[in-house]
Amino acid sequence: MITDIPGVAVGHWTNHEARTGCTVVVLPEGSVASGEVRGGAPATREFALLDPLRTVTAVDAVVLSGGSAFGLAAADGVMSWLEGRGRGFETSFGRVPIVVGMSLFDLGVGDPTVRPTAADGRSAADAAAEQAFPLGQVGAGTGATVGKWRGRDRARPGGLVTATMRHHDLVVAALLAVNAVGSIDDGTSVEDLGAPATAADVASDRTNTTIGVVVTNAVADKRLCHLGAQSAHDGLARGLLPAHTGGDGDAIVVAATGVVEANEAHLRLLVQQTVVRALRSLPD
Repeated sequence: MITDIPGVAVGHWTNHEARTGCTVVVLPEGSVASGEVRGGAPATREFALLDPLRTVTAVDAVVLSGGSAFGLAAADGVMSWLEGRGRGFETSFGRVPIVVGMSLFDLGVGDPTVRPTAADGRSAADAAAEQAFPLGQVGAGTGATVGKWRGRDRARPGGLVTATMRHHDLVVAALLAVNAVGSIDDGTSVEDLGAPATAADVASDRTNTTIGVVVTNAVADKRLCHLGAQSAHDGLARGLLPAHTGGDGDAIVVAATGVVEANEAHLRLLVQQTVVRALRSLPD
């Protein structure tokens, strides 16, 4: 699990009736992070500051949520929760918690009027713990589905998945909320997959997205975290068929806690493979 990285804590808020929720990943203080968006229909918060050229290097928490762009409000509650604990970027007038948010579209599977709020984000942060946590249709994955390329009648449950890979002291762990247009790639050929179910391109149905966070205990600056995010998306492209469509808002954050020295190429490979392993852990 992603909590295999010391200091990482995860908490959920789940509304099973409305089929939505949010998941908070609280990072150890000083964790360096960057990220990348490759899907055509993203819903994100604070992604611009993840650019390696921007001033802020450390991220305090990442919030994954349902509710489409409405669900980004959950990050407000997490920001308040962190402020109460003295976390954040130091300024002359107090600390400003750095909370990155990513949302997926689940409005079509439950009650579209119920979306994660700031209070719900705070509840998820209150529940965050450095131990095992539930997976599947909970938190941000509550209303997730996959396999919609050939029509929504062919969809099956998605949800939260996680995986960890180790090489000696180096650890890489991923947590993904999988709500893709595509399916988990089981070796199906493109010919077998066929064309989209409708005459309209899937980009016209922006109701999907795979979002997630990868954390490593490696020593890494923002540049290397950004390269790691690119490798994480390579993992999405290997694990989902198809990935990064115009109807997906695929976005991934990579964070490093700065404990173990690592070779750049090896770290990127581990990130890619950890994402693939997490995706393939989704139950059939």
